[in-house]
Amino acid sequence: MPCDRIDPLVTPFVDGELPDPDRRAVEDHLRVCPPCHSRVAAEREVHALIRARVPVLQKADAPDALHARCWAMARLRPEGDRAAAAAPAPPIPLPKRLAPYALAASLAIVVGGAFVYQATDKSARIMAAELTADHLKCFAMNRAFGMHAGTAAVESSMADVFDWRMHLPADPGKADLELVGSRECLYGEGEIAHIMYRHQGHPVSLFMLPRSARKDELIEVLGHEAKIWCVNGRTFVLVSREPRAEVERVASFVQASLR
Repeated sequence: MPCDRIDPLVTPFVDGELPDPDRRAVEDHLRVCPPCHSRVAAEREVHALIRARVPVLQKADAPDALHARCWAMARLRPEGDRAAAAAPAPPIPLPKRLAPYALAASLAIVVGGAFVYQATDKSARIMAAELTADHLKCFAMNRAFGMHAGTAAVESSMADVFDWRMHLPADPGKADLELVGSRECLYGEGEIAHIMYRHQGHPVSLFMLPRSARKDELIEVLGHEAKIWCVNGRTFVLVSREPRAEVERVASFVQASLR
C-alpha cells in the first residue's frame, strides 16, 4: 500500500475502527515505512495527550475569540441558503478529502482552545505541541487544496499582517529547502506567522510569535523536533519530523539567512 493511501486510514487505525483487511494492510506498511510509522506514533501521542487533559479541558473555558470563531464556522452554509445561515446550525461534515487532517485540526482547537491557552506561557513543551498540531493541520490542508505562494507574496503578507519587514533566505536550495507558502495561525491571544517549507520532500514549519521571548531549546514532541530561539522580541520555532541533527542544521541556516 503506497503512502498516499495510508493518509485517510491513519486516524481510524489509531482509533481501532478499521476493518481487519485495512488494519492488516496498514500494519504491513508501517513495518517497512519509518515516516508513516512516526506519523502514527505522533497521532497516538495526540490521543494520549487529549485523554490525559480531559479533566482540565472539562473545567477550562476557551477565550471569547475562539468561541466566536468556532461559532462562525458552525454557521457556514452553502451560498444561497440564507434562511439556514441566519439560524444556529450543527457543524457540517468534512468532505472525504479533508479527513487526513481531522485529528490535527481537532487537537489545535480542543487543546489550543482550553488547556494550551492557559499553559503555553509556562511550558515550552506545551507550546511546541500546539505548534506541531498546527504544522500537521496546515500541511494536510496544503495537500488537499494544493496551495502555494512565492517569496514576494510571503514577504508582503508578513509585512501587512505582522508589520514584520523580513526577507526570506535568498537561496533556500543551499539547504535543500523549497518554499511552500505561509499562513496566519491562531495561538494564545492572537495570531502568529507560519512559513511552510519542504526539506528534501519533508514538511518543515517556521513559526514566528510576535512580542514573545523564550530561551533557546530543542524539544521532542508528538514525534517531531521543535527548535526554539528568540531574536528582537520575537520567538521562532522550527518544527520538523526529521532527525534532530538535521533539524539543528536547517534551523541554523534559517537563523543565519532570515533577517
